[in-house]
Amino acid sequence: MARKTVPLTNTQVKQAKPSEKVRKLFDGDGLQLLVKPNGSKLWMLDYTHPITGKRSSISFGPYPALSLADARKKRAEAKELLVSGLDPKEHKDDLLREKQLAASYTLQSVTTDWFKVKKEKVAETTARSLWRHFENHVFPKLGHRPIDKLLAPEVISVLKPLAAKGSLETTSKIIGNLNQVMKFAVNTGLLHHNSLAGIGSAFDSPKVTHMPTLRPEELPELMKAINYASIKLITRCLIEWQLHTMVRPREAAEAKWSEIDFENELWVIPAERMKMKIEHIVPLTRQTLSILEIIKPVSAHREYLFPSDRHPTKPSNPETANKALQRMGFKGRLVAHGMRSIASTTLNEQGFDGDIIESALSHQEQNEVRKAYNRTQYIERRKALMYWWSEHIENAITGKIPAITNVKQFKAV
Repeated sequence: MARKTVPLTNTQVKQAKPSEKVRKLFDGDGLQLLVKPNGSKLWMLDYTHPITGKRSSISFGPYPALSLADARKKRAEAKELLVSGLDPKEHKDDLLREKQLAASYTLQSVTTDWFKVKKEKVAETTARSLWRHFENHVFPKLGHRPIDKLLAPEVISVLKPLAAKGSLETTSKIIGNLNQVMKFAVNTGLLHHNSLAGIGSAFDSPKVTHMPTLRPEELPELMKAINYASIKLITRCLIEWQLHTMVRPREAAEAKWSEIDFENELWVIPAERMKMKIEHIVPLTRQTLSILEIIKPVSAHREYLFPSDRHPTKPSNPETANKALQRMGFKGRLVAHGMRSIASTTLNEQGFDGDIIESALSHQEQNEVRKAYNRTQYIERRKALMYWWSEHIENAITGKIPAITNVKQFKAV
C-alpha cells in the first residue's frame, strides 16, 4: 500500500532548515516546498501534462510571500485547469504575455498607430494641429498609460484645466480624437470597449462660430473692391479663381498647371491635395479659362498657377487671399473660405439641386455607392452649375445682378 503524504503544518514550513542540498517538503497532490541551501524557500507543483502525459512542474512563488494556505489555493486552481485539459504552466505564461502585451500598448503608442492612418485622410495642416494637441495636452500625463487601463475620470481631470482656460473648441477636438483612438483600439482587438465614450458630457460645448462671409446681394460690393484694389495681379487672379471654382483656399493657392486639362476644360485636383483625400474635378468655365490666359505669361513656365511673390518656385501662401481681403476693408466680414459660403447660399436660393452643390463644394459623400454615382453622373450637371455661377459673378462686376429667369436651362441636363 502506498504511503499517504501527511500535509504540512505552518510550523513545519516556518521552521524548515536548509542543508547542503535542496530539501523537499511534501504537502500532497504534487505540492512541495523546496528549501534551498541559502535558506530561501519556494513552492512548486509537480503534475502530469494533460496532453503529452509527461511529468512537469510549475513554480507558485516564494515563502513567506506566499503562505501555505495560498499555495494550496494555487494547487486547487492548477488542478481545475488540468481537469479542463489545460497546462497550468502554459496558462500562467499566456497570462504573463497578455499582461506584458497590454502594458506595451500605451495611449501614445496606440495613438501613433492610429495617426499613421488618420493623417492620410485629412489635410496636412489639420494633421499637424491634431498631433500638436496630443503632444501638448494629452501625452505629458497620459501617454505612458496602458490603453486598457485608461479611465474616464483621469482623462477628464487632465482636460479640465484646458477647458477652464476657455479653450472649449480645442478640448472638444481632443475628446473627439481620443474617442477615435479608442475605437481604433477596439476595432484592432486591443480593447473590448471604449471607456471614454461619454467624457464629452463632462464639458461645456464650444460656441459655434461661423466663418465671416457676405450675403449673396453683397457680391457686387466684393467684385467692385477686387477690381479697384491695389493688389498684385497674381493675388487678384487667385481670389477670383477661388471665387469661381468654389474650392478651399489651400486647394486654390497650390493649384498646378499639370492639373489643368485644357482639352476637356477641367481642373483635376488629386486626392492628396484635397481635405477629404478624394480626387475632385472642377469644370472650367469661360471666365476661369480667361483667368488662366491672364496668368500664363507670369507662371505658365513654372509649376504653380499662383506662385509665391518672394519664392516663385513655391505656391502662394493659403493666407494670401485672406490678407488681401482684409486690406480691401473686409476684415471681420469675409475670409477667403467664406467665398464658398457665398456660392453655396446663392445656388441654394436659386433652387439648384442640393446634391450637385455639395458635390461642387467637394463635401465628402458618406455613401460609397452614391459617391461613385456623383463622380460619373453628376459631372455634366456640375458643369451647368459652374457655368451659371461664373455668369452670375460676371454680372455682379457691373454692380447689377439681374433677376434670374433662366435657371432651369442651367439645371436641365
